[in-house]
Amino acid sequence: MNVDLTSPSLNLSADSNEVVTYRRDSRNYITQLFGAQLPAVHTGFFNVSMSQGMMINPHWHTNVNELVVVITGEVMTSVFNPFTQKLMTYRLKPGQVSQLPKGWFHWIVSLTDHTFIMTIFDQPTPDIVYASDFLRFTPKEIMNRAYCVNPEEYAKAVAPITQSVILGPPVDCVNRELPSLSEPQPEFVPPVYPGLQMEQPLFQPQNPYGPGPAQPYRFDPNRFW
Repeated sequence: MNVDLTSPSLNLSADSNEVVTYRRDSRNYITQLFGAQLPAVHTGFFNVSMSQGMMINPHWHTNVNELVVVITGEVMTSVFNPFTQKLMTYRLKPGQVSQLPKGWFHWIVSLTDHTFIMTIFDQPTPDIVYASDFLRFTPKEIMNRAYCVNPEEYAKAVAPITQSVILGPPVDCVNRELPSLSEPQPEFVPPVYPGLQMEQPLFQPQNPYGPGPAQPYRFDPNRFW
């Protein structure tokens, strides 16, 4: 987006807490800042607050690369490498990051309460394809013909997915006994800087929205998040 930097009305400030992308409850929500909120910005980002066991559900982006930055808490990021056909998984603590290339299938799991991350993109607005939509809109007959999957069993398995699911598991999920996560093998060892070692950073994200019922995400073809 071209912005006249010489304009007397130029604005270079915005509040990323004002636009709520998705709100499950007072501890699990996503806010955003993209070109629509700040035309001068050439990048965009989501603020994500999650409690333990919550996850940003599987999805991919068609037009942007993504950088995950951990502010507080701990997360596990997983991304499928289409060239090596391998799943790359990283366990991240505050100050650590992982890169999610454009078009690569990925998800993020919170391993602690009070997790706060930023997901930063290299374009003002990301396009997002949710796996929940892919699953619920693929006809059972196609799954049967493509993968020899029992069509009725497939239809039954995906029947609970009635809308786009951003933060999972769904609010009404009855299967609370979730399997444990395997320990990832990171490909790097972050450096240790004297004087900066601490279990938790001093900053704790403040939730401006307060307690209240979940507000399920509703698909709108005119919005890109």
